[in-house]
Amino acid sequence: MLQCLAMVKSLRYSIYHSALRVSVLVFAILLIFDSGLITDKSKFLSISTQQYLANAVSVQVGVAPTEVNQLTARITELEGELAVKERLIAVNLTENTSATMDKSTLVLSIIVFILLVLILLNYVLDFVRMRRMTILQAK
Repeated sequence: MLQCLAMVKSLRYSIYHSALRVSVLVFAILLIFDSGLITDKSKFLSISTQQYLANAVSVQVGVAPTEVNQLTARITELEGELAVKERLIAVNLTENTSATMDKSTLVLSIIVFILLVLILLNYVLDFVRMRRMTILQAK
C-alpha cells in the first residue's frame, strides 16, 4: 500500500497533472474576471472586448465606383447606422429587464467543470492502477 501511495505521489508531479492544474487555475481566474464576481468593471471590460473583436473581424472587397454602387453604399451605410441604433436599444432593454448570464461565463464554467472532472478521473484511475500493480507485485 505504501508503494502505491509513493507511486501516486510521483505521478502527482507529472507534466500531465501540472498542465491540468495550470489550465484549471487559468480558466478559474478567467471565469472570475469574466463573470464580474470581484468588480462589475471586469465584466463590462470582458463584454466590450468581445463586442470589439466581433466587430473588428471583417472582409472587404473593392469594386469600381459607379452611381449605382455609390447609392447602394449609402443605403448600406444608413442601414448599418440603423442596425447599430437598434442594437443599442436592444442592449438597453435587455440590461433594464433582467441580469442574464453571459454566454462566455457559461462556457468558461463548463470548461472549468470539465477540467475538474478530468483531474478527479485521472487521480482515481491512477490510484486504481497503482493498487492493481501492488496486488500483482504481492502475488
